[in-house]
Amino acid sequence: MSRSENPTGVEDEKSVYREYVLDVRIVEERRPDGDPRYRFEAPQHEGIRFDDPERAELYADVYFDVNGFQEAGTGDRGVPPEIIQAGQDTLAAYFLTQPGIDENWVASFYGIKNTKVDRYASWVHQRAEEIREGVEERDVE
Repeated sequence: MSRSENPTGVEDEKSVYREYVLDVRIVEERRPDGDPRYRFEAPQHEGIRFDDPERAELYADVYFDVNGFQEAGTGDRGVPPEIIQAGQDTLAAYFLTQPGIDENWVASFYGIKNTKVDRYASWVHQRAEEIREGVEERDVE
């Protein structure tokens, strides 16, 4: 359930797991041991891998919610400014995509209940869906 990099440099078997508008997608990669991994890809984004498809999808939702962002240059523990400026719900959803962070951690960080963390993530998901639908309606590919 954590993000991972490809330290071996060995090319994995790939297929599109989920495709979004604006050339954003999640690619499923099969490692040599057969375990799946999910890579988020977007134009001008260095790409990032997740062991869990739900975290990859939430990451994509955060990406759409803030109209794109770059993690490059934020450091190992940094948060892109676009996410911080977007508000508590978006930041909470972004935290949920990070290695070693779960709903309990986010709830503790904000001093809220897990149900509110779930609500925050659902709001980000809903906004991202609305944004993608708007792009499709305008045929902005």
